Amino acid sequence: MTAKVSSGVVHKVPKDMRTAITSTSVILTAWNALTPLARNEWICWTISFKKQETRDNHIARMKDDLLKGKKRPCCWPGCPHRKT
Repeated sequence: MTAKVSSGVVHKVPKDMRTAITSTSVILTAWNALTPLARNEWICWTISFKKQETRDNHIARMKDDLLKGKKRPCCWPGCPHRKT
């Protein structure tokens, strides 16, 4: 059975993030408890970088931050792809 991973407002969860989110039930529960806008911010914060190393670092930080109860990425001005 595949775990349900909720997506964002504009962005869908990419495969590498989905793998990280479903790595533990605690992270999955924290992710699905976020608002669609908050999930969108995490996705955009991760996919907006060209270097795979940066993307991997953001995914690892997302996991840590979700475990700490954080709702959104720190110091991110917001998704530029979302229309107001």
